Amino acid sequence: MEKRGDKFHVQVSMDEHGVDVRPFGEIDCATVGAFRSALWAVPSRPVLRLHLSGVQLLAAAGVRALVAAHLRIRAQGGEMLLVDPDPMVTEVLRVSGLHRFVPVVTSAALPQPAQPMVLAA
Repeated sequence: MEKRGDKFHVQVSMDEHGVDVRPFGEIDCATVGAFRSALWAVPSRPVLRLHLSGVQLLAAAGVRALVAAHLRIRAQGGEMLLVDPDPMVTEVLRVSGLHRFVPVVTSAALPQPAQPMVLAA
C-alpha cells in the first residue's frame, strides 16, 4: 500500500508478525493528515515498525500523531518501534521526550522476516 503526495508519501508492507510503515519526506501541518491516515489504515499486528530514515522533518503535528498512534497501538496490546530515524528527527524525538516511551531502534536490531508480503499501489 502506498499513499503519495508532492512532498510526502508512505509505503506499507507486512508479515504475520508486524507492519512496516515507511514515510518519506516532511511530516508537518500540510502532510500530517496523510501520515495519520496511513497509520490508522494499517492492519492490526503485534508490532508496528515505523521506519523514519526517509523523514527529513518532523514537526510538532507529527509528534502528536506519533503519540496518538502509540497510545492506540498499546491499547490494542501491540507495540510501536521507531526505526532508524534521521539525525534531525532523532533530535526532535529527544527534545519532545517521545524516545522515553516509544523504543527507538536500528534496523540491524530487528529480526529479519522470512517472507514478507508487500502491498504497493
